[in-house]
Amino acid sequence: MVYAVVRTSGRQEKVEVGSIITVNRVSGDSTGKLQLPAVLLVDGDKVTTDAAELAKVTVTAEVLNDLRGPKIVIQRYKNKTGYKSRQGHRQDLTRLKVTGIK
Repeated sequence: MVYAVVRTSGRQEKVEVGSIITVNRVSGDSTGKLQLPAVLLVDGDKVTTDAAELAKVTVTAEVLNDLRGPKIVIQRYKNKTGYKSRQGHRQDLTRLKVTGIK
């Protein structure tokens, strides 16, 4: 069983070949492919955390689609002053499919 922990969008995700992850909006190259930096690699019983060896590891992913996250409502209210404020936010997201770990 081969899997890797990659860093993307300020977070770390555990990925295997064929797994689909949702991360903050990233853009690939013209073909929709991108490479993710590995933080940890598990290949069977061998666990790799050395930075020099991880520099040789490439985790490739394919951009499936761009989407928006759920709406988050931000409300502020101050009692007895009549102050009310309401704001909404939807995060831009990208769905990725991991195509290879080498």
